[in-house]
This record gives sequence, C-alpha cells and structure tokens, in this order.
Amino acid sequence: MKNAAFKEVHFGPHHTERQVSPDGITYYKLQQPLAPFPEKLGDRLLHWASVQPDKTFIARRNSATTWQTFSYAQTLQQVQAIAQALLNLSFSPEESVVILSENSLEHALLALAATWVGIPYTPISPPYSLVSDDFGKLAHCLALMNPKVVFVQDSVVYAKALNFVQKHFPETQLITVDGRIGSAFDTWCNVAVTPQVEAAYAQVTSTQVAKILFTSGSTGLPKGVINTQQMWCANLQQITQAFPFMAETPPVFIDWLPWNHTFGGNHNFGLALYNGGTLYIDDGKPTKKGIEETVQNLREIAPTAYFNVPKGFEMLIPYLEQEPALREIFFSKLEIIFYAGASLAQPIWNKLEELSVKTIGKKIPIITGLGCTESGPSALFANWGGAFSGLLGVPVAGMEVKIVPDGDKQEIRYKAPNITPGYWRNAEATAKAFDNEGFYKTGDAVKFLDENDPDKGLVFDGRIAEDFKLSTGTWVNVGVLKSKILSTGSPLIQDVVLAGLDKEYVGAILFLNAEICKKNAQLPESAPNEVAFEHPATIAYLQQWQTNFNQQATGSSMLIKRYVVALDPPSIDLGEITDKGSLNQRMVLKHRTKLVDLLYEK
Repeated sequence: MKNAAFKEVHFGPHHTERQVSPDGITYYKLQQPLAPFPEKLGDRLLHWASVQPDKTFIARRNSATTWQTFSYAQTLQQVQAIAQALLNLSFSPEESVVILSENSLEHALLALAATWVGIPYTPISPPYSLVSDDFGKLAHCLALMNPKVVFVQDSVVYAKALNFVQKHFPETQLITVDGRIGSAFDTWCNVAVTPQVEAAYAQVTSTQVAKILFTSGSTGLPKGVINTQQMWCANLQQITQAFPFMAETPPVFIDWLPWNHTFGGNHNFGLALYNGGTLYIDDGKPTKKGIEETVQNLREIAPTAYFNVPKGFEMLIPYLEQEPALREIFFSKLEIIFYAGASLAQPIWNKLEELSVKTIGKKIPIITGLGCTESGPSALFANWGGAFSGLLGVPVAGMEVKIVPDGDKQEIRYKAPNITPGYWRNAEATAKAFDNEGFYKTGDAVKFLDENDPDKGLVFDGRIAEDFKLSTGTWVNVGVLKSKILSTGSPLIQDVVLAGLDKEYVGAILFLNAEICKKNAQLPESAPNEVAFEHPATIAYLQQWQTNFNQQATGSSMLIKRYVVALDPPSIDLGEITDKGSLNQRMVLKHRTKLVDLLYEK
C-alpha cells in the first residue's frame, strides 16, 4: 500500500520565494500571483444563474428518499425577494441580521440576501442558544450585533433563546420557518422585488462587511471577526488556484461543517458557489447518532472533495470498512480528502489511504493547511500528494507570510487581501492583532520542513501562548506533545490538557471516549461514564499506553510522568470547551485545580 500511486489531481504550483532580514525575520510567499477575483460574492450567483440556471446549487434532505433543492436561478430569485423584505425594514448602519440556527436552506438564502444588499449578518454558534445555561456568550454576541432581525429554524427547539431575545431585545423582529413566533419565513420568499434591490446591490463594494464570524472565545468572550466581500472573494480565488480542479469540474460537496465557523461557512459553502458546484447539506455530524445520517447521505452522494474534522473521519472508517458499496460511491469521484480543526492521527490517515487503494487502486491525496477566522480562512496549503499530519504547506497566492522569532519558536503572521480589517466594534483588540507592518499576528508557531528547500513548506510547531517551561527551564511544546498523545492514545484518549508550568515534570489531564471505554470493558451502553473510566480494563489500557509512550520519549519535555482522568465532561459555560469542540487548556487548568493538585501531590 505504501508504494501505491496517488490519484492524478490537478493542483496549483507550490514554488515559493523566501527572504530573510538581518534581524532574522523571514518573508515568504508563493511565486504564483493572485488572479483577479469578483468585487462581491453575489457576482458569482448572477453568473451561474445566467450560464447554468437549472443546475442545483444547494440541497437538503426532506425525507428518507428525497432532497429539497434550489437551482441557481431559483436561489437568485429567492435571494432577491428576501433582500427586498430586508430593505422594507429600513435597517440603520448600526443594525444587523442574526442567525441562531444550524445549516439549512433558509439559513443559506437569508445569509445571501443580507450580503446582497450590504446588511451585515452573523451566524451565532447554536450551542450558545441550546447548551449554555446562562446565555452569557449569546448575550454578548447579540449586544455587539444590535440585531434588527433574528432568525431561527425551529421555534420549539430555540424557544428559550427566543424568549431571551424578546426580553432583552424587544424591538427585534423574529423570523421562524414554522411561523409560530414572529414572521413565517415563507412570507419573505414571496415579497415582490422592486428596483430598490438592484440599486442596493450596485452600491455594495469590496470593502462592504459581508458577515461577522465570532471566534470561539477561548481566551475570553468571543470576538467578532469582520469578513468583507473582498476577504471572502479573494480567499475563494486563492483556494481555487491551489485546487484548480474545482474550477475545471464543478465540485460536489456533502457537508455538515457548521456555517458559524469559517471552515464550513466561508470555505465549503463559498467554494461551491464560487465554482458553480452543488452543496448537499448533511444534517449528520461526528456523534454516535449523527454519523448514521452522514453515512446515509454518503450512500447516495459521491463527493468530489470531502471535508471533515479528524473525529469525523475516525467515525466514518468502520462504515467504509464494512460496506463495499459505500466505499465504491465515496471514492468514485473523490479528488481530495481535506481535514482541519485538529491533527489527523496517523492510524486514521493510514486507514483512509488503505481503503482508497483497496477501492480504486490508488491513494486519494489527504490535504490540510493552516488558517484562521481572521484569514477567511485559508492561508497555507500542502496541496500535493504525499503530505503528512502536521505539514501545513506553502502560502496561498497573494499571501505574504512573515515568520518572526519568539524565544525558541517562530510565529507566523499574514498580510493579504483575505485578511480581516479587524474586530467588530472592538478597536482595542484590532490594534493588538496587527504588527507595525500591518501583518496579522496569528499566535501559531511554525518551522520549515527543510530549511534548504522552502518549496517543501512549513510544519506546525504549536501555539506560542500555550507553551510553558518546567522548573528545570525546559520548554514544553504543547502542540507537538498533545498531538503525540492523541495519536498514540486514540481512540480511547479523546483529548488532553497538559500541566507543568514551573513544575518538575509534565502532567496530563485525560478526557476519554466513554463509548470506547465501555466497549473495551464490555459494559452496556447505559453504564455510567464514570464506571467505564474507572474500570480495570481502562486503567490497564492507560497504564500500558503510558509505559509505551514514555519509552519513546526523547526528554523530560516529552515524558508524561503522571496523568489523571477527568470524570466530568468539559463545560461550555465555563469556557473549558469551545463551540468547535476543542479544549481550552487555560480554562480547564483554571477550573480543575483539584485534578492539577493530584498530578503534583507528593
């Protein structure tokens, strides 16, 4: 399998230029220039509605056997009608549209309508409405956005959040699909369009705010990242140049990634529209129940590129192994597998390649890169076959990268048309985010894979702020150590938080996969998680893992002398987990001092 060839895929070039200043700062960019791109995203909808009006743009399953679809022409008609409804409300420059719901056809149409006439909108993370007990983050986001319109898909599911909105923002107009509270969405879709819509569209410029995407709030309350029309369009052109096959054959995506995040909402949704493709909304997700929905969709839809987080691929693999027919469909048109959000464990990577070879005789390139909400999202790609977990690749076209020494690390910074101008109504955070040359400071650490050949790209070297020193003066690279723990402890070890600042050794707080623990311990699914975590089978597994792990350690910074198991799941209200599902190391350590004390008790 290791010698199997990769499927031939048309990737963009990755020849680079690098200059190093006398003070050790590196400037790094792709040789290929950025091609022209539209002034606003709506231009692409107009184009495709003209040249392929009947082609399906977006679809969502509405029964076990059928999909509700919107062609490009239908999408344009609906967007303009909803845009007219928005204009009829006479928004002030200080007001916005807020979407509280998950991905849906209605969500897509309302979002496109707002951008069509230059009204900022924001999709707020559903857990802020559905999981939180105090609505703290929801209240913060709403106060920043000053919504004139709030949309939810299901007024029953979001009843508590809607009551909160009505109480604290009584002037806000509510829109729901079922019409039980506020206006029914269908009434907006049937508004007569006037010349006012065309006039408003003509006034939208590249600097117009398209949307606000909130950060996960991992270091405090969420910040609203301004996404302009230029940002979005520039990045979609950059991504398309990295993956030109998407422009040559309209892409087909089946995707669950949430639109309140830049990966799902800018990258995946945007690429489908930009390149005249089709986006099938997957109502599944990487959970025990949600994976069944995802698999059912993949039994019907053959994607040309498949995007997911590592957990999603991990849960998908057993189905691909057990169902040859599913494998045949999944790999039949696939050009790339793309992961983001966390490192892909090498066993998962190897299994995906093995299944690909078994099905089509060749390996599908597995791709990742680096980016963030502030880069809209993509800044670098390893867009070639033969990459590996942690390889970030080279800058996208038009992106100038600045690599700045910071202690024993190097921070990567960005300047490009796809970089945010700043944070919504937060001048202080905006000022801190950029250096004196106008580069956005990411806080991500990188290094060259090969110092003598920059074309081989950069590799991830952790986060600048997460790293710490032991009492011996030894630096601990949190990103690298965490990645190694998860790759060796998967699937039982689901996540980890590292401690050890000014201590003699590194300690680990482990968050375990309850389902795997119960399976290993031969416990019923109904058994309490704590019983599974403290079962002798789990204890034996972890002790053996620790022994094997430490035998491979190259020094004290890579040695796990002690670990403890977190019996309670991370809390979103306490900020221990972001709405992306990633752990906030600082907040876990802050709120779990008893576990930290256990790591270092004599």
